[in-house]
Amino acid sequence: MLDGEEKSIIERAIRGDSSAFGLLYDRYHGQIYRFVYLKVSHREEAEDITHHVFLNAWQTMAGYKDKGFPFSSLLYQIARNKVIDHYRTKKSSIDIEDLNETEIPRNEIALEDTIHSQFQMETIKNALKQMKQDYQDIIIMRYIEELTPSEVAKIMNKPEATVRVLQHRAIKQLRALLNK
Repeated sequence: MLDGEEKSIIERAIRGDSSAFGLLYDRYHGQIYRFVYLKVSHREEAEDITHHVFLNAWQTMAGYKDKGFPFSSLLYQIARNKVIDHYRTKKSSIDIEDLNETEIPRNEIALEDTIHSQFQMETIKNALKQMKQDYQDIIIMRYIEELTPSEVAKIMNKPEATVRVLQHRAIKQLRALLNK
């Protein structure tokens, strides 16, 4: 469910208030960008796709209806479709860029921890690339974006029970890939 403040902001955005939509943009930009970046692995492409997600959301805002899910559900649906469109039009394999400190914000930590974290993230990203699209989406939305199974079900337009089964299979496959 939407909290009262967010509901008010959404209602203003539906009426065409661009500053209200700007507040929604500020609230959700980081998590949508992170979702897209983990899917496309290139900063510039992730920025471009994220821009299109919010542009599309703004253009369709007048028809938005609260169905009991957070506004981010709509944004994730759009982002997921934009990533699929991106790969359909690109039709080529993309290598993952090396991570650097400006791409993934973190607190001051020891160099050893930084290297270990980068290695782990790279290993996980490589494993995710080997998984089918639905499995990737579920892992990212559930464990990186921390969405509930019902929110993921709404975004993926699947029953919640199906999402839970897919999540179980995705975790099993990810474990197998990481233990190679």
